[in-house]
Amino acid sequence: MKAVSICAALLLGLASLAGCQREDLDEPLKLSGKVFIFNYRVAQATYVVTLARNGPLPDPSFVETTFENPAGGAPLVTRAKIFPFWEKVSLESPPVYCVVKDRPYAVSIRILDGSGKVLQTIDTTLTSSLNQTIMPGKALVVGPVYTPNPEVYGDDGTVDYAKEEKCPAA
Repeated sequence: MKAVSICAALLLGLASLAGCQREDLDEPLKLSGKVFIFNYRVAQATYVVTLARNGPLPDPSFVETTFENPAGGAPLVTRAKIFPFWEKVSLESPPVYCVVKDRPYAVSIRILDGSGKVLQTIDTTLTSSLNQTIMPGKALVVGPVYTPNPEVYGDDGTVDYAKEEKCPAA
């Protein structure tokens, strides 16, 4: 009798677990982070968006990301392979200019299978807590060992952080 009640309890427990299935299995990746990175050493800013694995993806799979161009003009588009062993996917834009504090910039992400079929889309915005005006106009260092940039640091001790970009009015 005790074995029957244990089996019944086990079956009841398994039945209740079946009702707790994840509802987001149609989303193989989930947005897990987004930030603007300002690298003052090389005078560049980039979007960085991270996605966390939420479910299986076919092999091969690709991610196509469209970043709004803060300087205006055509959006910036990247495409990368998603490897099956990746638990996180990091998406980085090419360098961007004219980022304005507190302004939302659109980011559109499409997850594709090997034939180009769209598996998932993620639309979000990214807002910077800084203006790009904090950045120097020229890279402060050059080369793999961070040699001071001779265009910024003159032999006579002068320093030229001049801005070169003409950004549209915010």
